[in-house]
Amino acid sequence: MIYKKILVALDKSSQTCIVFEEALGMAQKYGSQLMFFHCINSNKLNEPFLSVGTIGDVDMYGALHKQYQQNLLHEIQQVDIWLESCCQQANIKKIPAQFKHGFGEAGKQICSLAESWGADLIILGRRGHRGITEILLGSVSSYVLHHAPASVLVVQEQIFTKHKKFVMTTSTQAEM
Repeated sequence: MIYKKILVALDKSSQTCIVFEEALGMAQKYGSQLMFFHCINSNKLNEPFLSVGTIGDVDMYGALHKQYQQNLLHEIQQVDIWLESCCQQANIKKIPAQFKHGFGEAGKQICSLAESWGADLIILGRRGHRGITEILLGSVSSYVLHHAPASVLVVQEQIFTKHKKFVMTTSTQAEM
């Protein structure tokens, strides 16, 4: 099968570099275009955001909401810089690439984007959660495997000490 449109789901785990390299290899092999995607966990940014009202003259709700908005904007900017750097690295290898970020449940967002973009293949990693941990935390890779509108390649968790390439950077130049 020839894959023309490959959706690459990236998180900020130790596996990201391997998933990225696998995607570049597949794109070169099949002459594919890539879509790099990261789902922002807006709940994490919302942790200090408590449901507090106005206490005296201090508007706690307003202050916390403003801080949440600033945190979210900063996270979006950092993710976009990182994903743009992924695209630049792909473009250096003559691979057409673009990126998107989303919010919410990662598995659902990945499947939705795969369908709307018309992906032939989805590449993502897996953290190796098993048993009760997988039940409690859920599994993005498991969700995608069962709900994806395209073929799915799950890159298994591995330890790679040989690789010096690092794609999880917030600058526009990644270490090569």
